[in-house]
Amino acid sequence: MTTFKRLSTQVATLHDTTLAAAGGPPVAQPAVADGTDRTALLWQWIGTNHFFNSSLWAEEDLARRTTVSGDEIAQNKRAIDKFNQARNDATERVDEILLTELGLVDAASAQTDAPVAKVPAGARLNSETAGSIIDRMSIMALKIHAMREQTLRTDVDQAHRDGSQVKLDKLLQQRGDLGTCLDELLADTQAGRAYFKVYRQFKMYNDPRFNPALVAEQAVLQSKG
Repeated sequence: MTTFKRLSTQVATLHDTTLAAAGGPPVAQPAVADGTDRTALLWQWIGTNHFFNSSLWAEEDLARRTTVSGDEIAQNKRAIDKFNQARNDATERVDEILLTELGLVDAASAQTDAPVAKVPAGARLNSETAGSIIDRMSIMALKIHAMREQTLRTDVDQAHRDGSQVKLDKLLQQRGDLGTCLDELLADTQAGRAYFKVYRQFKMYNDPRFNPALVAEQAVLQSKG
């Protein structure tokens, strides 16, 4: 992998085509790539991130139902936590692969909590990573898909469709802006003008060692045992 020119166009195409193929969220989970093919591995994790974002989208809709039991909503909420964790993990894997291919992180340390950076002298630090921009583009694709469906509804009046079209145009513009930021960041990193890091999210709410409510719950269970 030597160039990332116009990566944003390829990312947006993947997001849109998988949503169209699935008929809406969630999209199909991508096949496991050959671990020696770095390009295939990058696209597997971009697709995996989109899969979990789309799964989150579907669960968020279900969690807002008002005519089902509390147990069903609780199941939705637990699924949301799981998918959100997996979405963040996938974003980190995208950054690890990109940074390794860009020569900005030592490959042996890329998946650790302390990746060893190799930063060109004078390069500026970009606070947002390429993976996080791709993650945001995935969410934008879901919004675009949903808003486009609103423009095609036949059970609403023309004012609703027209208003939805205005919103759709804005969403497309916003995604285009994100894509430009992604391409410019990658171009700047390849030119030695910028760099970004792998940022670990360290989500604490899913970890029974760190979530105070789960720690207290476990202490109660142990005391009863």
